[in-house]
Amino acid sequence: MQYQSSFYSSKLFKAVQQAGIFADSKTFADAVANSPVDEIEAQFALQQPKGQDLLTFVQAHFSFQAATELQALPRLSNAKQYIAELWQRLSRQPSVTTKGSLLPLPHPYVVPGGRFNEIYYWDSYFTALGLMDVGREDLVAGMLNNFISLIASFGHVPNGNRDYYQSRSQPPVTALMVDLLWQQISEDDAWLETVTDALEKEYAFWMAVDDKGAEQVAQRRVVHMPCGGRLNRYWDPLQLPRPESFKEDLELAQSAPNPDILYQHIRAACESGWDFSSRWLADPQTLSSIRTTDIIPVDLNALMLLLEQQLEKCWSNLAKPHQAKHYGKLAEKRQALLQQYFWCEQGGWYYDLELSDYSRAKVCSLAATAVLFAKVPTPQQAQKMAANIERRFLKQGGLVTTLNHTEQQWDAPNGWAPLQWFAVAGLAHYGQTKLAEAIMRAWLYAVETGFEHHGCLLEKYNVEHPEQRASGGEYVVQQGFGWTNGVSSRFYHLLENGFDTLSG
Repeated sequence: MQYQSSFYSSKLFKAVQQAGIFADSKTFADAVANSPVDEIEAQFALQQPKGQDLLTFVQAHFSFQAATELQALPRLSNAKQYIAELWQRLSRQPSVTTKGSLLPLPHPYVVPGGRFNEIYYWDSYFTALGLMDVGREDLVAGMLNNFISLIASFGHVPNGNRDYYQSRSQPPVTALMVDLLWQQISEDDAWLETVTDALEKEYAFWMAVDDKGAEQVAQRRVVHMPCGGRLNRYWDPLQLPRPESFKEDLELAQSAPNPDILYQHIRAACESGWDFSSRWLADPQTLSSIRTTDIIPVDLNALMLLLEQQLEKCWSNLAKPHQAKHYGKLAEKRQALLQQYFWCEQGGWYYDLELSDYSRAKVCSLAATAVLFAKVPTPQQAQKMAANIERRFLKQGGLVTTLNHTEQQWDAPNGWAPLQWFAVAGLAHYGQTKLAEAIMRAWLYAVETGFEHHGCLLEKYNVEHPEQRASGGEYVVQQGFGWTNGVSSRFYHLLENGFDTLSG
């Protein structure tokens, strides 16, 4: 199976990326050719441009799309006004033809913003929270229908609608999107049959194994546990540099004993959405020690549990008790595995697992809040988690991602909107509304402080020092920003209307 265009293996692509003529490798990966690519490659072979001539050659043969959301905004006095203004600017219209690396989508959608000018899978769920609160169920339905279309074409929802994202997915949230629309549309059997079929195909993607090697501990995204149960990990079949970070991956590989394996771990981390974090590193301070596929992630398995539960619910509503019972049993087994392996009674927290011996990993991260969101803990366990969240994770500007301070963006001192939401919704379910409210107010303090300083909303925040711009990772912090807008909008809504309005 070919997962990405052969253009990314061409001499032209490699020459441009390795020359570093763009500060961000994604710029050229997203460029649109002005004429057939094979003709441009022939011209490149003939001219052999280098240095400034190479830049001139690229500018003559490729076009680059502007980020409209970054254009001048009208005078806005607060973050709420900014969010309202940005929905339209972050919206994209459907298309039927491929444009450069951008894959067509049949329905309107919302992009995160900045360098991320395409739909992103798990971002979309958090963005949708805000869209639901302003009555844009139609746009949320369109985004869900885009996912159904992508599942029909690829068997899964790719990381984003780019050609080079096809080999990997992201945390599976189609079931959560279905849940957002459940009250409005679930009585429509045709809709229900369509989403159920899509969810089953996505489930099959995550649970697929090879015919050979059944005795292996891990196959593709499936991990066989010693008790006979099955869990999931992040994985990518390709052992190649990412086109959108080509130069960065080549440079990192210089310090790795096996570059091919490093590339696969890097790609798997991108599938997790946590690219990058000490969760995946043998040495928390060294990115080249990455080992993503050697970790069994707690958050992925919580989301897979929700997928199984959603399938049980869908089949039950379609009056198919046999199928509903099948997924209900799968959900019961996964929930038992989450309790058996991931929970640490002494620490009062859920941890990732080491694939090598199934022991709990050392990094204490907010990934555990996905388990809280999935309503797995007992009331006593939830009480212990709440105490940990308040004492160790809650900072002036919200919840810090992990307790490790590193140069990676998914570590301290940074906080991210998705994890604030999983924590708040999970705590609210267990009656911890006072702490949930404190988290929402702290997060909105970071958002509003950032707005005062920068006049925009950002993809992540320094929650320990909200007056400072967040940093870390492969690129500068991006503005826009889809999931920050969505979660912040939901927090404003809950603080104004109460948790009784909480849904989805």
